[in-house]
Amino acid sequence: MESWYELIGQHGYIGIFLLLTLGIVGLPIPDEVLLAYLGYLTSIGTMVFSFTFLAAFLGSACGITINYFLGVKLGEPFLRKYGPRFFIKEHMIRRTNRLFDQYGSALLFICYFIPGVRHIAAYIAGITKFSYKRFALFAYTGATVWVLTFLGIGNRLGRNWEVISKYFSKYMWVVIGIVCVAAVGLVIYFYRRRHSRSSSI
Repeated sequence: MESWYELIGQHGYIGIFLLLTLGIVGLPIPDEVLLAYLGYLTSIGTMVFSFTFLAAFLGSACGITINYFLGVKLGEPFLRKYGPRFFIKEHMIRRTNRLFDQYGSALLFICYFIPGVRHIAAYIAGITKFSYKRFALFAYTGATVWVLTFLGIGNRLGRNWEVISKYFSKYMWVVIGIVCVAAVGLVIYFYRRRHSRSSSI
């Protein structure tokens, strides 16, 4: 736990980028706790919120894109053979496959909120030959929402940011539900707004 504190302290935004990239690829980094902590740092002025968001988003996007192209190039045998070295277990692979069957492309949006699944979803998307455009639409939108959610929580909680690590697992599906409802609401809002502008022309 000390090591990622030190990495951020020494390397700032570059450290954030590296940690989020490695965390999404599969190394055991407490991503939600990290983001909440970063949000706390923005609340006390140690870091700038916009730069912190950009570094975290780019790291998350980079990590999930690496996993996608590994899936495209190396396929499922590589994941099953070398996954355990990156703390990816067989039961996590089965679980992710089941979720893909249920939610399809939408899993790439919500996978960030599901520990374990976010490390594998993009890889399986690559194995199943999702087009890059389709992958990018859902994965990068999900990264934006995920990063903003936990940075915002840390920023609002201030010095109490550590409570997120206690309650996240317990209320994970509640968070996912709220985020999905909010996302659907935003899509409907912008669609109606665009449609109303088109009608008025």
